Amino acid sequence: MLKPTFTCPDLNSFCLLDALGLVVTGQLIRRDRAILECRVAEDDPWCRGCGGQGVPRGTVIRKLAHLPLGWRPTALWVRVRRYRCADCARVWRQDTSQAAAPRAKLSRHAVLWALKSVVIDRMSIARVAAALAASWHTVNDAVLTAGRQLLIEDPTRFDGVKVIGVDEHCWRHTGKGSHYVTVVIDLTPVRAGIGPARLLDMVPGRSKAVFKTWLDAQTQGFREGIEVVAMDGFSGFKTATNEELPDAVAVMDPFHVVAVRHEALCVRMGVRDPCGLVVA
Repeated sequence: MLKPTFTCPDLNSFCLLDALGLVVTGQLIRRDRAILECRVAEDDPWCRGCGGQGVPRGTVIRKLAHLPLGWRPTALWVRVRRYRCADCARVWRQDTSQAAAPRAKLSRHAVLWALKSVVIDRMSIARVAAALAASWHTVNDAVLTAGRQLLIEDPTRFDGVKVIGVDEHCWRHTGKGSHYVTVVIDLTPVRAGIGPARLLDMVPGRSKAVFKTWLDAQTQGFREGIEVVAMDGFSGFKTATNEELPDAVAVMDPFHVVAVRHEALCVRMGVRDPCGLVVA
């Protein structure tokens, strides 16, 4: 843009507070964090019970962690007005659900920032919690809840899936509980050359029954749309594919093709594999 058009500085827009229904009234910049004092943009003076007009009865402060700004954690101190109905004596506060979920300690923008940092930027929960100046459990619970709502419970995430991959993964290395999960990924973007693979689901256990149950739980349209299933040499995955997806083609993924050829070559030559183990 050769001749950009500038507007007056707006701290509400810059800090993404206008989308939260908040207005900045003050700021406090510390060495370790920035604090923005806010108020709710819309008044809420009408009683939920009788509809009468309420009388202001002071304010309370709701503290929320916001997405980091200026290389430091940022907190929102929202001054919430309290009302009391002059007719029925009902007491209520201004609605702050646009800024944060009920009883949440992170603003909605902070939750989305944390989810993006973990899923896309591959940051650890500990690093995200440090950037937000929040506890590990607070951030972890918020990321899991948002991920479940936006990713797992998204009804459109299975649309257009034609090629899937299935494999097991060892996620627990202790002596208790199941050690493996069955991982199902969407390989359609890879075959089409338009993007990377996409995680569809992770199911506890590894067996024919686990994969078969997962396929059976999907819609008929999803199963009919699957054209190719990539897997390792485990016969249970292939049997489940044949029973639930009779029109799909079961193939071995490139990694396991190379692994099988490598093992066969080592056995034939009687040599050690690259890990230093004798293959017999």
